[in-house]
Amino acid sequence: MRCAVFASGSGSNFQALIDRQKSADLHVDFAVLIANNSRAFACQRARSNGIPVEHLPPTHFAHERSYAAKLAELLGRYRVEMIALAGYMKKIPPQIVGEYRHRMLNIHPGLLPAFGGRGLYGKHVHRAVLDYGAKISGVTIHFVDEEYDHGPVVIQKVVDVLDDDTPQSLAERVLELEHAYYWRAVEAVAQQRITVKGRRVIGQI
Repeated sequence: MRCAVFASGSGSNFQALIDRQKSADLHVDFAVLIANNSRAFACQRARSNGIPVEHLPPTHFAHERSYAAKLAELLGRYRVEMIALAGYMKKIPPQIVGEYRHRMLNIHPGLLPAFGGRGLYGKHVHRAVLDYGAKISGVTIHFVDEEYDHGPVVIQKVVDVLDDDTPQSLAERVLELEHAYYWRAVEAVAQQRITVKGRRVIGQI
């Protein structure tokens, strides 16, 4: 499948996907990187690997419908069949979510439905986990729907929270899981090995 990646920051998960594609574990064609931040290091990663980059900030549009229309035009131009969000900090317009239902993945550094929702991303998730006193954390890879961190879960993997953990140390261990498993979910969608029944994702991952 032709896959678009959306990113806002360093794009380490994007790089992990590229590496898996190069090692022939992941069978997708990266059609385009779409970034809302032109200075995101993810843009450099894309250019270094011959992947087109499109800078498309929602703030440049007066109305969401105008932004959604431009986004749909871009995705059509690049013949995108699936989308992987890799540290993308903006909400996807409902029109795009509907068009790519069960073909758009997101990765969250926590065990949803706990520690998810608006404002809970990156280090904020790890701080919330520690402040709550949770004994486990981990990663959730899920399909995107119209709500933050809400779509059907594809993969969840767990790490223990250690007594001396800081947000940074916990983040490092969770990031290892992100890099190890995100490609598996992308590959499962690309190879059409999974189906969704209600909120249950069923199939080989």
